[in-house]
Amino acid sequence: MENKSAPPTVEVLEAEDCWRLLRGVALGRLAVWVNDHPELFPLNFRIDKETIVFRTAPGTKLSAALEGKPVALEADHINGHTNVAWSVVVKGQAAEVEQTEEFRTNVAQLLFPWSPGAKDHFVRITPDAITGRRFTIAPPQTWEITLDNATRAGFE
Repeated sequence: MENKSAPPTVEVLEAEDCWRLLRGVALGRLAVWVNDHPELFPLNFRIDKETIVFRTAPGTKLSAALEGKPVALEADHINGHTNVAWSVVVKGQAAEVEQTEEFRTNVAQLLFPWSPGAKDHFVRITPDAITGRRFTIAPPQTWEITLDNATRAGFE
């Protein structure tokens, strides 16, 4: 008889919990539609009044984000001590930010680009929807996988 742990439970998060979690991280992935396919871009971001702001340079990410099609941002985190993970997805519309003095003082100066180069464009995602999940990572012994059909690329 096998001794298996109970499957991990998934907690659906309320919007206020999602915003609180997003405020605690700085790195996410932006999903945009480019030509005929989706593209993902890692980026750092800040929360500003229940919107998401990021800065970028001219290029594919900026053009696609401002094209008028919906965008999505996903951020997540795993606590290595508790094995509890969460993931939040924000879906909405993106627009270039008017760089007022208040914006430059309260948001822009806190949003440092991580990669080199001039990143003079600030983009705000105004959410249409925000969803989140929190769950305990299942221990490997409960994954119920076998290596019989696994790819052995490392040995071949």
